[in-house]
Amino acid sequence: MITVNRYRCGYCGACVGACPKNSIDLVETFIEIDKNCNRCGICTKVCPMGALELVKDEE
Repeated sequence: MITVNRYRCGYCGACVGACPKNSIDLVETFIEIDKNCNRCGICTKVCPMGALELVKDEE
């Protein structure tokens, strides 16, 4: 799962444009990641604020 630290996020939209599945939306002042996210981690690498984190799902 991808987690968003809303305190660090600058709402620049870099992650939105980088997502190959179009799973990230910038909604007013927060980011929504939908169920189509395949957890590739590209968004975490392009975020200039380090607000996104790829967290492994617990089994």
